[in-house]
Amino acid sequence: MFNKLSHYLMLLLTVFALSCNKAQNENKNNRMQKSKEVSNQYPMQLSDAEWKKRLTPEQYEILRGKGTEVAFTGKYDHFYKKGTYYSAASLQPVFSSATKFDSGTGWPSFYEPISPDAVKYITDNSDGMGRIEVVDSKSGSHLGHVFDDGPKPTGKRYCMNSAALIFVPEGGTPPTASH
Repeated sequence: MFNKLSHYLMLLLTVFALSCNKAQNENKNNRMQKSKEVSNQYPMQLSDAEWKKRLTPEQYEILRGKGTEVAFTGKYDHFYKKGTYYSAASLQPVFSSATKFDSGTGWPSFYEPISPDAVKYITDNSDGMGRIEVVDSKSGSHLGHVFDDGPKPTGKRYCMNSAALIFVPEGGTPPTASH
């Protein structure tokens, strides 16, 4: 009886795991398709091959594939030097260290972008969650998400991916390449 029960349990777990994997792959494919559709409204237009040449595989997965790095693994999570954060895709400035704070979430967080027109917002209902995606306004590349649980003065938490950003210290030269 026990062997039969464990056999059915293993079979059920295998089916469940395969279903989850299929759903994740479908979500990723849907996100990639939506990314391509939305990207046509931005001034910086590159082909997939050009993006892959310009970005590292991790940057490409996050910026163009709308991926997310694992919490607490990004190089800018507990990083507090003074300077400017640029989009690794478009190389435009998107956040200032003056607005960075420790959200405790495992991702670099800011309470506002460097300027109102540096980023754009897209409704994101992927993965069964309702969120607001933040993309750079020049290329439409995914930076992260914004939430309404940040500090004053804005009450916003711009939760960004380190791999989507390039930090330039105060007084430094803006980036000319993504990596």
